[in-house]
Amino acid sequence: MKYGKRNGVNRREFIKTTGLAAGALALGVPQVLAASRPIKIGTLMPYTGALAAYGPAIRNGAILAAKHINQAGGLLGREVVLVQRDSQTSPQAATDAAQKLVQLDKVPAFIGALSSGVSLAASSVSIPNKVVQISPASTSPQLTALEDDGYVFRTCPSDALQGVVAGKLAKDLGFKKVSTIYVNNAYGVGLSHEFSKSFKKHGGKVTAEVPYEKGQPSYRSELNKALKEKPDCLALFSYPENGTTILRQAIEGGYKGKFLLADGMKEPGLIDNVGAKYLNGTYGTAPGSKSTKSNEIFTAEYKKAFGELPPKPFITNAYDAMATIGLAMQKGGKATGASIRNNIRSVSNPPGEKIYVGEFEKAFDLIKKGADIDYVGAAGDVDYDKDGDVVTPIEIWKIKDGKLTHVRAEEVKD
Repeated sequence: MKYGKRNGVNRREFIKTTGLAAGALALGVPQVLAASRPIKIGTLMPYTGALAAYGPAIRNGAILAAKHINQAGGLLGREVVLVQRDSQTSPQAATDAAQKLVQLDKVPAFIGALSSGVSLAASSVSIPNKVVQISPASTSPQLTALEDDGYVFRTCPSDALQGVVAGKLAKDLGFKKVSTIYVNNAYGVGLSHEFSKSFKKHGGKVTAEVPYEKGQPSYRSELNKALKEKPDCLALFSYPENGTTILRQAIEGGYKGKFLLADGMKEPGLIDNVGAKYLNGTYGTAPGSKSTKSNEIFTAEYKKAFGELPPKPFITNAYDAMATIGLAMQKGGKATGASIRNNIRSVSNPPGEKIYVGEFEKAFDLIKKGADIDYVGAAGDVDYDKDGDVVTPIEIWKIKDGKLTHVRAEEVKD
């Protein structure tokens, strides 16, 4: 039997269309959406490399938001489909992946990356192509000053805020002398600088700031420099892949002081890989979530879709990135980067009726009526400033009884 066109549709197109419809219906997407051409939104997350432990869970935040949008009728009457690309936690690999999202997948926006240096690299693709890029996790202050023509945003706070809280926390814990070891990229450099500035402001002494390069078998030279003046605490601004090695080698070398960690090391596997008895009592900081109606709804919805919410940062921030992309597109009436950029603040900043997690049907109805809306995110208020930055709480966490535990969230206004 020959396969060719029948009633104007060839076999390959028929299979592609019916396959899309079946997949959409399986996800609970209204059938009317399955019959139309989907709107693609990209994600640029690490599934390999130094941040591979974070990528899948953070991606789930974006998937959940897309699911809620589709249940509300989709965007502009069309199904939302997420196109997933692996950043490999590498600036070059992420640049290549971003090119595919933009040139092959034709996305008007993508969510990512996680590492600040990787996001900065990917922006060399998004900005000139007028594609909106929203990172849920890149915290370097360098993103604030980026010449981006308004196309780069983030739903997590800058390390200018996390550093303020971490520096004060070190002082509150009674440390008088602290050394830092940090990954030599935009994330590590920025966080070490902001922490040191804050700790000094609170009367502490920073005895050394030591950068390290990823992928080395040994960091004993860096540890010798950091521990030379016998600090009370070693602040490690790292990723699990190399941070685990640094912690182990510090302990093996006889270091008896305390550690202070940040968001890059807030990963449950760290405790197993280093040993709870060495890490119990260790404090850390990370961009956190505000206790709101939206956060409560998100936690319940995540559990229904994926199981228990893991104690990892930035999952809520990924939801907020997808949510504000969708609301902005609906408000602008076009599936383009320029339309998203031009409308994103009008749907996520005051004034307007509050829209909480999952309330997309209500939001779309208000937009249709010409009313103002103000999206309240799963992580907190998503009030994008002129630089595309937001202010959300900073979480203080602790390793207790072999587990990552929440201590409190602190809001920083400056």
